[in-house]
Amino acid sequence: MSAAYATFGLAPAMRAGGVLANGVFQVHRDFVDFIVDGRPLLFQLSDLDAVSPLASDVPPAIFTAQVRSLLLEADAPLPGGRYVIYGCPDCADLACGAVTAAIARDGDDYIWQDFAWQTDEHADLELNGYHGIGPFRFQGDEYRAALGSLLREAAEAPRRRVLLVGARVALLARLAAALRTIGIGADITDDVDGVPADELRAYGAVAFGRAVGEEQRARIRRAFTDAGVDVTYVDGLAPIVPLLVAQIEHALDRSPLDRRRLTRLVAADGEAGVEVTSPCRVQLTAYRLDRLYRTHTHEVFDGVLEPGRHRIPLDAKAVKGEAFVVARTSGSVLVEPMAR
Repeated sequence: MSAAYATFGLAPAMRAGGVLANGVFQVHRDFVDFIVDGRPLLFQLSDLDAVSPLASDVPPAIFTAQVRSLLLEADAPLPGGRYVIYGCPDCADLACGAVTAAIARDGDDYIWQDFAWQTDEHADLELNGYHGIGPFRFQGDEYRAALGSLLREAAEAPRRRVLLVGARVALLARLAAALRTIGIGADITDDVDGVPADELRAYGAVAFGRAVGEEQRARIRRAFTDAGVDVTYVDGLAPIVPLLVAQIEHALDRSPLDRRRLTRLVAADGEAGVEVTSPCRVQLTAYRLDRLYRTHTHEVFDGVLEPGRHRIPLDAKAVKGEAFVVARTSGSVLVEPMAR
């Protein structure tokens, strides 16, 4: 088999969940992505909403079986020595479509080749093959070390749980329900004094409502610090559930900054500035509060952007008054208040 050598690695990644502007709930998924020649392999597949089989929320036995399968320590799950590289983030059903590849050994090397989009047991390489991707030849030691580390190390699992602190109990209850719907645990409290450190370690983020005073914030921060728990703190921008969900999604993103699709969002002077690192679909949604504190939602952009920086005009009505912009791709979410 002839193929150029490529480097192989792994990195944490996220399929962004959230409450979309049309009211649809999108499930949050944390997973381990494949890094080929220093770049996420998923980014080479254009705008694909998918996750690898190495997802954090699958049972440990299944996760281990997936790793051993990629190490070729078990039979291939599909004919022709083919393995699922990325699948549906919601159900993992092959019928929804999956990116597959043939994986084989050549001496001590591992080779990934014949990438294809597959919806049943047999892949049609001529019709559905990714002809510009691969083959990749990985050195055996590097490949086994990367995947083997997932089996050897008891790495801390992503903490997909958030602590909500605020004065508006009804709003917090709606926010907690929305987070749970997309797969993020949520609890509501106004104090954590006396809570054991082991319980505090369950949280990846703490979200404060706008009415929470500085003294209460400092007390809660101190409790987490004293317990040796490193969490991300979120200052809620406005009492708008989809906006708060987006802020929390961003706070829970553990993927490396240089390996995200969506890397920049600014909102000022009637336009949004967006930067992406690979071709992807970007959705921009504006939320605003009127003088009676009613929420107004506007979908201001939905399209595929090429890598680079883009300036997108915003409808003046969408960002009138106190307004906020949410930018979303399949793997990232950013939130910015509209600067005046």
